[in-house]
Amino acid sequence: MGNFFLVDMSDIDVQELLGTENIVVGLDIGEKTVGIAVSDRRIKIATGLATVARSAMEHDCQSVFNHVKSYAVGLVIFGWPLHMNNTHSEQCKNSLSFCNALSTKLIAKYAKWDERFSTSVVDRIMVEASMSRRRRKQVIDKTAATYILQGALDFMNNAKSHLGLSKIDQRIPS
Repeated sequence: MGNFFLVDMSDIDVQELLGTENIVVGLDIGEKTVGIAVSDRRIKIATGLATVARSAMEHDCQSVFNHVKSYAVGLVIFGWPLHMNNTHSEQCKNSLSFCNALSTKLIAKYAKWDERFSTSVVDRIMVEASMSRRRRKQVIDKTAATYILQGALDFMNNAKSHLGLSKIDQRIPS
């Protein structure tokens, strides 16, 4: 069992994350791959980092950890693949299992983010950009992780501004 601490998105203290200069990691956890994205220190911009091919849980978690271990990670956002009727898919259970296993290596808070349409939206954007099928296959998962993370960051920053915390950004140099 890991150090899995699942928090609700509405309970995330952006001020705390900014004060410690932690970043946020985004994961798109699939059956064949895990896409990884990271935020900047200002917790505003998501950037794709890597795609890890899946083989065995321990190996997969170690690979994800190896990609993010040089960062001060305060929060992990992972895609939550609900069905269109808001019921949990089988992949929701798999995502929780993966994050629980990852938490033995990557100690942070974890939060889920609705990822419905993330891969299809990203794929459509890449098709419209005339990206080849081969290239899309190489980057789709880390780009989906970026899309998931950016949605969560936008939510957190929008919530922060509604709470009157927007001046907090001035404490971290650009």
